[in-house]
Formats: sequence, C-alpha cells, structure tokens
Amino acid sequence: MTTSEIYEPLRKSRSAWHDVRGVRYHVREWGTADAPLVVLLHGWGDASASFQFMVDKLESDWFVVAPDWRGFGLSRYRTHSYWFPDYVADLDVLLSIYQPKQSVFLLGHSMGANAAGLYAGVFPERVRGFVNVEGFGLADREPEKAPENYRGWIESSRSLRGYQTYSGYDELASRILKRAPATSVDKAQFVARNWASEEGGHIVLHADPAHKLPNAVLYRRAEASACWDRVEAEVLLVLGEDTEFRADMKAWLDPDESRHPFRGARTEVVAGAGHMIHIEKPEELARITEAFLGDLV
Repeated sequence: MTTSEIYEPLRKSRSAWHDVRGVRYHVREWGTADAPLVVLLHGWGDASASFQFMVDKLESDWFVVAPDWRGFGLSRYRTHSYWFPDYVADLDVLLSIYQPKQSVFLLGHSMGANAAGLYAGVFPERVRGFVNVEGFGLADREPEKAPENYRGWIESSRSLRGYQTYSGYDELASRILKRAPATSVDKAQFVARNWASEEGGHIVLHADPAHKLPNAVLYRRAEASACWDRVEAEVLLVLGEDTEFRADMKAWLDPDESRHPFRGARTEVVAGAGHMIHIEKPEELARITEAFLGDLV
C-alpha cells in the first residue's frame, strides 16, 4: 500500500486529555477557542477521528471538539459494564471544561446523538442547537423481559469475548467499507488506522470488549421521550436515505410532526448515505450543519 491510498487530512487535529469522572478522556480539537464551539459526539464502535472528513468540509471558522467516549478510541477504560447515563454525565463535565457558562452547539451521531438528546432535555439551558444524526433511540422493552435480560447480562459477563482482530489494516478497511459502502477506499483506510492499532502482529480495535455485553437494564423509551419533551434547543434531524433504520426513519418523516421525537424539528435526508453519514457524505453533512448552526450563531 502507498500513502496515497490513505486519506490526508486538510485540517490537522490536536489531542487534549481531561480527567472525566474517573476516565482519562481523549478529545480531538480543530480550530481555535475564539471561534464558535461545536461539539461532535460519535456513535457506538466509532471514534472522534471519523469526523475528520466533515471537519475538512466546513467553510466557516469553528472551534470543533470531539471526544472519544469512555471505552472507545484513545479514551481507554476497562470495566464490567457501560451505563448510558455515564455518557450523559461525561458530556456534562466536558462541556463544563470547554464552555462552562454559555449554551453550546451539539452534533451527535447514533449513540452520540442519543446521549446528546437526553442531555439537551436534562439541561435544556445548556444546549442552543442540536444536530441529531440518526439518533433514533431504541425500541421499547416490556418489563416482563427483565428477568431473562438480567440473566443474559450476567451469563454473558462470565466469559467476555473480545472483538475480532484483523490480519492487517486492509482487512479492517474492507469491513468499514461494508458498514459504510458509499465512502471511498482512502477514507476507509484512514478510519481503520484510527479505530485500531497493531498489537502482537494483529490489528486490534480501540474498544473495550465490555461494550459487547447487553445492557443489564431494559431501555425505557418513555423516559427518553420525557427528556426529549423538555428540549428547548433548535433541533435538526439528519437521516441517511439508505439507512438500515427504516422503520424509525418513517416516523421521523411523517408529515404529522407530533410523531417526531423532537417537537418542531426540521428533517434533512442525505441522498446516497446509509447510517454512517459522517463517513459516507461528510461534505453534505457539513453543508447542512453549517446552514443550520449559522442561523443560530
């Protein structure tokens, strides 16, 4: 492989490290602190570096901050369980570091969008604008499923299996292309080198295997909805035209806005993109994000 096959960033990021609730957090930064702050929050199994392509397409000056969530990327942390409220609390600490007094702009993808949506409802005064990229929430679970769910979580914890390892970055890049087929080979190669590193002759993902465990507590969509109902920020919902979450997408596109998880939110559909919009169509995500946030600055 030659270096020409690996994406070369147009805007170099720098790394910052912060102690956040017992975790040494890695945060990627672009731009200068005197520009408007935008916080980018990645999804499950991803890392902050995947936003590089979007950042390279931004036309205005922004101070962009993107953490690696606990247990992902360079924010390495080993534990037996990862609780979703921890992400919300971690975000609160990170925002107190970067913008302690003023309200902020958030963009979250998938799991990151779900964390941001909860935060925006719990602390509505802290969020001015929120770009929700495919953060649909989860399907509701019946309380009757709790006993078997607890059992499954405990039994899975007894023999925790690690993530798949890869023979080389090319193999991992091929896997990324299957997950984000509309992206280019050079971008897949860049993501591969930021999702993993070489250890003992194998390519190993930067992710704690405990992330693979089922959640011990059943998801209660009504609780998430109660948080969403308290969001005061301007909200933009962004969907991939080819997303695999089609049932959820239909609800978001319904002409009756009362069915939207965020009242009064606008919806943008990105053509030719699946779930991984920030990797597949970063130029389009950058364009619609700047158009949305530009009206709020």
